[in-house]
Amino acid sequence: MKPIQNIIVISDTHLGCQLAVCVPRLKLDGAGYYQASRLQKKLYKWWQIFWEEWVPNATREEDFILVHNGDIIDGVHHGAVTQISHNIEDQRKLAIEMLEPIVKMPKCKGYYQIRGTEVHVGKSGQDEEGIARELGSIKDEDGLYSRYDLWLKFGKNKLLTHFSHHIGVTNSAAYESTAVHKELIESYAEAGRWKLESPDCVVRSHRHRFYKVELPAENTNAISVVTPSWQLKTPFVWRMGMGRSSTPQIGGIIIREGNEVPIYVRHKIWNVARSKEVVI
Repeated sequence: MKPIQNIIVISDTHLGCQLAVCVPRLKLDGAGYYQASRLQKKLYKWWQIFWEEWVPNATREEDFILVHNGDIIDGVHHGAVTQISHNIEDQRKLAIEMLEPIVKMPKCKGYYQIRGTEVHVGKSGQDEEGIARELGSIKDEDGLYSRYDLWLKFGKNKLLTHFSHHIGVTNSAAYESTAVHKELIESYAEAGRWKLESPDCVVRSHRHRFYKVELPAENTNAISVVTPSWQLKTPFVWRMGMGRSSTPQIGGIIIREGNEVPIYVRHKIWNVARSKEVVI
């Protein structure tokens, strides 16, 4: 069997939020229906392009592993009223409807679920665990369907990748690289301290903004990357310094074993246009 050389990573789908990707029409627990907004329909179109066009192109029509790096649903959090429904079953149903066709794609040879933020996915990630169980994710050594981190080796050269949801955030674009760089350096320091293998690629999420740091290494390169999201700006983002001026970054990434370069990361990002100018 040919080794799998592609890992597709998405995160922060926040399914169940009125400002996140959603099917055009969702049946709710009370037998009524939620109709997606104008912008949600645009996100859904990008979702379809991502899986039907970009992924096959980026993987060169080869097999891949899917990693969802946390915050699969939005939950009921911080007193927010931006959810489609405060019934978690509605949000879980949407997650299944959105992700089941992806997991069942012939080229998808396995799916791992990383646990995100408790306020979104339940205490100890219990909602994420339930969704991952129903979707048939690959279990950990204790039989759990979701996990806080994942050490995954892939490809002919058994490249080591580390996945976890959280990373430090910043309100300044000037310091956007700081935590991403630190995450890589700290992983190398910890590996060296205990004489463990250091990762070729470190993957984090949570920020909803793509960023990549790449350093040269012996016969390879070392990468630290933060994934984009599938959610627009919420009221919580609008009050942040960088959030007020930045526009949402929608999409995902591929981690691929290469030839000239042993490992590399490609991204697909759509940028939502800023508010229309008013001319007086």
